[in-house]
Amino acid sequence: MLIRDYTDADWDQVRPILADVVTAADTFAYDADWPPETLREVWVERPPGRTSVAVDHDGTVRGTAKMGPNRPGPGSHVATASFMVAADARGRGVGRALCEEALDWARRQGFAAMQFNAVVETNTSAVALYRRLGFSVIGTVPESFGHPTMGRVGLHVMHRRL
Repeated sequence: MLIRDYTDADWDQVRPILADVVTAADTFAYDADWPPETLREVWVERPPGRTSVAVDHDGTVRGTAKMGPNRPGPGSHVATASFMVAADARGRGVGRALCEEALDWARRQGFAAMQFNAVVETNTSAVALYRRLGFSVIGTVPESFGHPTMGRVGLHVMHRRL
C-alpha cells in the first residue's frame, strides 16, 4: 500500500469513495445532496493542508485522507485529519496506514498534537483504531449526530500529542 499526495488525476477514483461514505450517512456529517463539485471543494485541502490517497499495487485508490491545521492563528499548532476508505478495502489496514502517515506528516510539519473534532461514537472500528494509535476521547458531545439507524448519537473529540 502506497500513501502519496492526491493529484487531480485521482478524483475519478476518490469521488466514488467519498460518495459512498457520505451517502451511508453513518460516519461523516457531510450532506448527501452535495454535488460532486462541493464534495471536492470540501475534501481537497489547500496548503498548508494536504490530501493524500492510499493506492494498491495495481494503482487502485483504496482510501483517502485530508489533514491540516485544526484552527487558524493561535490554534494552528494542532493538526486535524479525516479519513475515508473504500467499502471493499475496509478491514485491510488502509485506514491505519492513512492515519499513521497523517501523524507522520503532522510531526514533520511541526504540529504539537492532532485532534479529531467529530468521531461518531458508533463508528467503533475508527474509535478503536484511533485509541490503538494513541488518541484519547477527551469529550463527547451528546446526541449531536443523526445516525440513519441508531438515531441521535454522540460525537467524540479525540486528541493525542505528537
